[in-house]
Amino acid sequence: MKNPYETLGVNENASKDEIKSAYRKLAKKFHPDQYGNNPLKDLAEEKMREINEAYDYLMKNSPQSSSYSGSGNSSNSYNGSNTYSEIEMDIRNGNFAFAEQKLNKITTRNAEWNYLMGLVNLKRGWYNDALNNLNNACRLEPYNMKYREALNQLNNSNRSYREPYYNNRRGNSDMCDMCATLYCMDACCECNGGDFIGCC
Repeated sequence: MKNPYETLGVNENASKDEIKSAYRKLAKKFHPDQYGNNPLKDLAEEKMREINEAYDYLMKNSPQSSSYSGSGNSSNSYNGSNTYSEIEMDIRNGNFAFAEQKLNKITTRNAEWNYLMGLVNLKRGWYNDALNNLNNACRLEPYNMKYREALNQLNNSNRSYREPYYNNRRGNSDMCDMCATLYCMDACCECNGGDFIGCC
């Protein structure tokens, strides 16, 4: 990763508010949605990834960052930035129960919390809960591509789960149409003295 201070254009003594302000300006400038079909969209996506990485790093590791740090007592010990890394590692290793326990002990339900809880719910197959969490993460930090990509992947997978169902329904609908046509033809033939469907 490049120097995160240089990426965001802030000095090393920048406050959390200055980091946030710099991030917002850059995110507005480079957000890929603004580029449509422009060939520069790929470059904007790459730049946005760098901006997000730098922002995440500085918010979690800046000495002046207070949103993730606890007040020092043991009940808030799970509010440290290291915990989010531990939880992410638990999720990667399949330890969803440990990850959920740690998340439930965190009192600040910020975007990262919602993102990680969304991953836990997704891995367990609880798609509605995962969708709610990832939507919350994107609402709290709309320019974070990591959250947006996770939400897009979930939406795409939901679509692929639904398609076979709708395709089957269309198939059943065709079968019903065929049966209804046969029934109508049989009724017409019987009106004219014959029997279309068989010798019943």
